[in-house]
Amino acid sequence: MEVLNYSETTFEKLPVTVFETSREGAIYVAHEIAELIRAKQAKGEQAVLGLATGSSPIGVYKELVRLHREEGLSFQNVVTFNLDEYYPMPPDELQSYVYFMHEQLFDHVDIRPENVHIPDGTLAIEKVKAYCQAYDKLMEDYGGLDLQLLGIGRTGHIGFNEPGSASTSATRLVKLDPLTITDAAKDFIKEEYVPLRALTMGVGTITKARQIILLAWGEGKAKILQETVEGKISDAVPASFLQQHPHTRVVVDQWAALELTRIKTPWLVGMCAWDDVLIRRAVIWLSLKMQKPILKLTDEDYKDGSLSDLLVESGNAYSLNIRVFNGIQHTITGWPGGKPNSNDAQRPERALPAHKRVLIFSPHPDDDVISMGGTLLRLVDQGHDVHVAYQTSGNIAVFDDDARRFADFALDFAQKLHVGANKMQREHAEVVEFLSHKKLGEEDSLLVQDIKALIRKGEAAAACRFCGVKDANVHFMNMPFYETGQVKKKPLGEEDIQEVVNILQEIQPHQIFAAGDLRDPHGTHKVCLDAIFAALARLKGKEAWLDDCYLWLYRGAWQEWDVEEIEMAVPISPEELMRKRQAIFKHQSQKDSAVFPGNDKREFWQRSEDRNRATAKRYDQLGLAEYEAMEAFVRYRF
Repeated sequence: MEVLNYSETTFEKLPVTVFETSREGAIYVAHEIAELIRAKQAKGEQAVLGLATGSSPIGVYKELVRLHREEGLSFQNVVTFNLDEYYPMPPDELQSYVYFMHEQLFDHVDIRPENVHIPDGTLAIEKVKAYCQAYDKLMEDYGGLDLQLLGIGRTGHIGFNEPGSASTSATRLVKLDPLTITDAAKDFIKEEYVPLRALTMGVGTITKARQIILLAWGEGKAKILQETVEGKISDAVPASFLQQHPHTRVVVDQWAALELTRIKTPWLVGMCAWDDVLIRRAVIWLSLKMQKPILKLTDEDYKDGSLSDLLVESGNAYSLNIRVFNGIQHTITGWPGGKPNSNDAQRPERALPAHKRVLIFSPHPDDDVISMGGTLLRLVDQGHDVHVAYQTSGNIAVFDDDARRFADFALDFAQKLHVGANKMQREHAEVVEFLSHKKLGEEDSLLVQDIKALIRKGEAAAACRFCGVKDANVHFMNMPFYETGQVKKKPLGEEDIQEVVNILQEIQPHQIFAAGDLRDPHGTHKVCLDAIFAALARLKGKEAWLDDCYLWLYRGAWQEWDVEEIEMAVPISPEELMRKRQAIFKHQSQKDSAVFPGNDKREFWQRSEDRNRATAKRYDQLGLAEYEAMEAFVRYRF
């Protein structure tokens, strides 16, 4: 569903179409490409496409494959040129863009092999310059690109044109930005395995295309997208050069659009349809902008902040301030399971039943304590029947060294007890042999996967014991979609959803807590959440207990809810914050350095505490009570 047309705002210097989901946006773009291919076919001409890799275009390629299989879209007249390739990079490596393109598109359609062009990552360095010049020349010989598909990196790069790239740059060998290397680490397991250079079409090469479509999905792209679309043209953000192209379009989902002025602060654009959420956002924004607590904002502040229209809608500043302040204040509770024997009319949770069955879903074996460890501890301390369900094994996020160390321990332990020592020696030798010859990105053997899963399981169980969760209340679901031994996962399937249905029916909780990363279209958290939503949809109307069940969403280690979204904020004392840290420390395989640290070099406990303290500080800045830290939740109505 399209959210808002470009024509309704003057801040954007490129036409932006916003879709509710990345899937809808990808289907829209795929049909645009299909229409171009068919139009060229009707004229007996070739369609020359510039193609991108990475997570952004996967949905587009998936829909193109469907159109080929189900609606007869032929690629016989299609010629493709890919944007880039790591250097050096053999084409058969799992991380190569040759492998990616064949896996995602080429192997599933009828494109002619001779019409596929991808930069060659195996060239000798002395041949690269001439090769790149020939690559550009070949595009010109085909008449130029009819359409170039692009993603955008967090440095603002298109292709691998990093900050500092010239608007006239041609295809060439480039050095990768450290942030780009960090982002690529998820595909290479460790940063040190990521190539430091790449071959890429230049900005000048890209902007010769007759049409350009830039894709961006998820909240992680929101900031750089805003700079690209609304900022000045600068080589500090190479994607901003697209503002000079007359036929560039930007297609995004609602989360990538969050920082656009028309979405974030629509009152700066024009008239608003004011609702409670938008009013709260505007007042919070004004409070922070003016560096005043909410209750000190004046009519003049609203006028100076371009919010006169809000005063017309809502009355004077005094009454509006009190209304918004009280709404935020009512989100704060030290009783996340509900306060017994109290009036719960202004509380986020019900007073009854006084002792609730609570089910905390944790996508990975540490998300529970990292994201809501203080709340978990408080729920246990306040006498609720707390269950924790670990949705995936987390086995790919364990270093090979740890797997070897635990295999050594298992062998020594078996020999010490004289139990199955011979069999254990054979299994141990198998593990050592596999790990000694394991290739970069290679799927772990089943035995190694099992060892790594047991490491994560033991850590999760230890953390639960520390928090006071009963052993019988700790559940390991091992959802099948995750069990590939690789970063790439299988699609969510029936078995996954049924696993969630089963545990819901078994526990029949009054409260459910889940990782609410709605804004990340690609991650494991989103898949796990989709499974929960699907399970609840199946049970709704069939299970009476579900009528009295609240679903609370927490955010992961990376981000927190905005204050205007928060519906329950649980204060954490200094002592509770230390207990939470100790629970996180039980996950020793993730301590010091995780396999997939993302773009944040802090340890998980540091990220968690900094985030919790930042939430408390924001409440304090708005004029509410000052706490050491806070965990935040949004209620999902299903």
